[in-house]
Amino acid sequence: MSVLVNKQSRVIVQGFTGTEGTFHATQMIEYGTQVVGGVTPGKGGKMHLDRPVFNTVEEAVKATQANVSIIFVPPAFAADAILEAAFAGIPLVVCITEGIPVQDMVKVKHMLKSTSTRLIGPNCPGVISSEEAKVGIMPGFVFKKGPVGIVSRSGTLTYEAADQVVKAGLGISTAIGIGGDPIIGTSTLEAIQLFMDDEETRAIVMIGEIGGSMEAEAARWAKTYATKPIIGFIAGQTAPPGRRMGHAGAIVGGSEDTAAAKMAIMRECGIHVVESPADIGKTVAQVLSVHAS
Repeated sequence: MSVLVNKQSRVIVQGFTGTEGTFHATQMIEYGTQVVGGVTPGKGGKMHLDRPVFNTVEEAVKATQANVSIIFVPPAFAADAILEAAFAGIPLVVCITEGIPVQDMVKVKHMLKSTSTRLIGPNCPGVISSEEAKVGIMPGFVFKKGPVGIVSRSGTLTYEAADQVVKAGLGISTAIGIGGDPIIGTSTLEAIQLFMDDEETRAIVMIGEIGGSMEAEAARWAKTYATKPIIGFIAGQTAPPGRRMGHAGAIVGGSEDTAAAKMAIMRECGIHVVESPADIGKTVAQVLSVHAS
């Protein structure tokens, strides 16, 4: 099995006819994802990549029965795009857009509470269920089917971890790039809970960053409730306190925000912490071999 997306997922692309939307929709289609159409206001009724274009998400859902939307809309309009998809009843919305104003995301986060929509992102690489569906911008060829779930705040480290796990003779059930912004739709803990409930996922890789408390929250939950091993890595170990790093969310504030503090909490809670991203794959293999014996 997989979580969030699979071969049955029916995907629309918001910002379909733009440069980014076109490029990544093409890649998703080539991966085997069911991209059933897209939305570009003012271009409804046309065809693009042999799929229909609609003016609104509501029209697209009625015509295609889409249940997933991926958003490639400029930052100024992305918050409205998320809410449009949610109010059209789409259960899963993946927002790739980087640079959405924090104030816009505060509004989105509040308004999503009145819907049944799950948001992944923004500022994320998306979601991929290996050899089933790719709803995002990750390089699909890296991902092979297997028993390891990945949840990550970092895009590139998601691909690196997947590559290592595959080369260690294992594979990936689903990888969820939750995004690096201060306000995102789905937290590290919520992603881990999805994997805990997935029968085919036997181990979870959790890739975090400095800043915020998501990794600590997930670790404390896992200490009591985890039924599968978690392998954890925190990026930004050499970052100076108070310095804003590449991701908008990666800034050290309180005492638990540093990489060292997060790693200590994770260890205390029974998570297998790796010091270097180069050790993720072999650690996953070691942990799973121990659990299998």
